[in-house]
Amino acid sequence: MAIWLRGRKRKKSGGMIPKVRKKRKCEIGREKREASIGTHKRQIFRTRGGNRKIRILRAEFANVLDPKTKKSKKAKIITVIDNKANPHYVRRNIITKGAVIQTELGKAVVLSRPGQCGIINCILTE
Repeated sequence: MAIWLRGRKRKKSGGMIPKVRKKRKCEIGREKREASIGTHKRQIFRTRGGNRKIRILRAEFANVLDPKTKKSKKAKIITVIDNKANPHYVRRNIITKGAVIQTELGKAVVLSRPGQCGIINCILTE
């Protein structure tokens, strides 16, 4: 079943907003696909205007920036420690922007959006 991003259905007063038109292809949405820890797997899909988005489904490594040395290294992701987006994501090892992950180099905070840009960039906190 498709997900439609039509907009509001009700006014502030609680009354219904009348339909002006039928559904349009540009208003269709997609189901959630969260990035988790595992062997590298990504999904490429077409967006409006013929552009492409890359969504990470599983990731094994992350680009970790060390703020002291100002150098970036590729490090293996061990587990998710904290995720403010949803506390249940920690148990399922789902990575989103702002999640705190444990890497080989130490604790790091994810700065990129894995579901939008297709890469996991993070910065060391310790």
